[in-house]
Amino acid sequence: MPTIDGSLHRAKRDLLALLGEFPVTVPALGAIALFVAWAANQGGYPLTHWAPGGLIVLALLVITLICVPLASAEISTPVRVAVWSLAAYTALSYCSILWAAVPADALEGATRTLLYLLVFCLFALWPRSGASVALALSAWTLALIALGVFVTLHIDTAAGLGRLFLGGRLTYPSGYPNANAAQWLMAFWPAVLLARSERLAFWLRGLLAGGAVLLADLALLSQSRGSLYSTAAMLIIVFVLLAGRLRTFAVLVPVAAAVGLTAPAVLRVDELLEAGHRASGAVHTASAQMLLGAFVVAALAAGAAALESRGPSVGARRRARRLLSVTASGVLLAVLVGGLVVGGNPLTRVEHAWDTFKGGYSTDTLSGGRLLSGLGSNRYDFYRVAVDEFLAHPLVGIGADNFAQPYLRHGHSAETPHYPHSVELRTLTQTGLLGALLALLGLGAALFAAARSLKSPQRLESMAAAAALAGFLYWLVHGSVDWFWEYAGLGAPAFALLGMACAHRPKNSDWSFRSRSLTPRVPLALALGLLTIAAAVVFTAPWLSQLEVQRAGKIWARAPSTAYADLDNAARLNPLSAEPYLIAGSIALRLGDLTRADHEFALALRRSSANAYATLERAAIASATGQRSRALVLFTRALELDPRDPLIRGALRVVRGRGKVDILQLNRSILQNAQEFA
Repeated sequence: MPTIDGSLHRAKRDLLALLGEFPVTVPALGAIALFVAWAANQGGYPLTHWAPGGLIVLALLVITLICVPLASAEISTPVRVAVWSLAAYTALSYCSILWAAVPADALEGATRTLLYLLVFCLFALWPRSGASVALALSAWTLALIALGVFVTLHIDTAAGLGRLFLGGRLTYPSGYPNANAAQWLMAFWPAVLLARSERLAFWLRGLLAGGAVLLADLALLSQSRGSLYSTAAMLIIVFVLLAGRLRTFAVLVPVAAAVGLTAPAVLRVDELLEAGHRASGAVHTASAQMLLGAFVVAALAAGAAALESRGPSVGARRRARRLLSVTASGVLLAVLVGGLVVGGNPLTRVEHAWDTFKGGYSTDTLSGGRLLSGLGSNRYDFYRVAVDEFLAHPLVGIGADNFAQPYLRHGHSAETPHYPHSVELRTLTQTGLLGALLALLGLGAALFAAARSLKSPQRLESMAAAAALAGFLYWLVHGSVDWFWEYAGLGAPAFALLGMACAHRPKNSDWSFRSRSLTPRVPLALALGLLTIAAAVVFTAPWLSQLEVQRAGKIWARAPSTAYADLDNAARLNPLSAEPYLIAGSIALRLGDLTRADHEFALALRRSSANAYATLERAAIASATGQRSRALVLFTRALELDPRDPLIRGALRVVRGRGKVDILQLNRSILQNAQEFA
């Protein structure tokens, strides 16, 4: 039974542990601040966001290594296996540049993988106390809750909801509704599981429980079907695999009740926006109910936590457990019966789900709302192409982030996805069986290390590890059906959460900053120095190159010579990328300089021979300049690269009919299509 003296003793011990781990805790908090900055700005998706962030993570890792040198014996075997396996997977991703059809995309994909490796190392290599993990995890979760409050208030006061919503779905701040939902729900599970811990202050538990309501409502506002099914899977995972089920249930009951009460107002926003009606009033109502629900649950949870901290009697605890057990059994029975009543025959529902998944968007039943409309999308076609590419290149895959070109050639839908929309298929398709085995070994070892943390005799350590692991598992489950690997604002926190779950301090360890030698071995220091320089280069060069490309795009109309110079610099900074030449060629076309345009597109094709756009433009230039035979060859090649493009088919018909392609009209059509699918 907890007492005031016992609570003070534990608080003093946790504070001493935090002070002893100060040199590794501060860099971790610095990385968390970076993750929150990404979350607030497009989910860290653009290269110009995550690449400089990668330099920050690299610097934090190097500083920590210098201040707190590592000894191999202090790293658990599962963590060592995880780090070496993930490092080998990262190396394979870089090697895939050699056989990738688009080397620049492979470089970008490999460097993003390097970022996740560095994040995992920063959070997993140094053993941490439960207090340290709880501090870092609470800081990230509370920061996401604060961001959620800002988003809720911002959408309520925003004049142009069209900029924040797409098709009735909240896209702000990540720019992609599904990533939005995942961002909130990744923090939802740590918030719930930390709120159940009696080792945390009552006011903190209240904030976390109330924040969980707001996070769930914001995810609901994004209308992600993947998040709905992933949440159902997470409920099973949490209650089957994690201890403390009754405490989890006790927190989830008021949270779920509040979300259920606010859901009609939240879903009303989607209905109005989807129908093209004004929704400012509905948004105001939903925002007010979301904040009110969060506040009420926060007050209830804080009050219950305060009562618990006073040390209720053994009899009172026994009666509370009995009541919770009976209530939980009743809720489970009600959910099962309600699910059968609402859903009908489970086999029929599964068959319908498969039919809609395979049939695409047209098979959705929109009368039930988006969340219940079925599984209709183009993912079946994405997965089909991904599996076919894996079967064609089973050993080492097609190269990191090289899915776009194969889908243009073999896909059936009107979409042009850059990624397979599944972390598992991404691994198999782009790095083959070898990459899949390395990734499985790395993640398996990390999960084994996390499982050891869950069994820690220190209650705070096991509770914090469970909360961190739940956040990672949500990312993994939802990322199995979406392209979240490519969002650094999701992937980096996920690997940080996995690292926190792994950072188990061995029993009776007296690890501390003061007990360590600050003199690293010279060969190891030399090797690490070279790797650090190489990592800095692969983060910096593409980032600076992209900045030059963006600058050229802004000034070309008033200063074309300067824009061309910027693009030349961009091409030198990233010698694998065809983008600077593609932009330069497009600028030349807009200025009527066909000779320069053809030259720039030719340079682009030297770097990426399967680029359909550059091939199409060269074909159009050949047609406009009277080179009919060359135009026929190039248009035929462009059609091979993108056989579903109606513009290529139309241009080829014109040339075969001995006409000339109107370049200006063609590019207007290309621009219009790009805007429609943006």
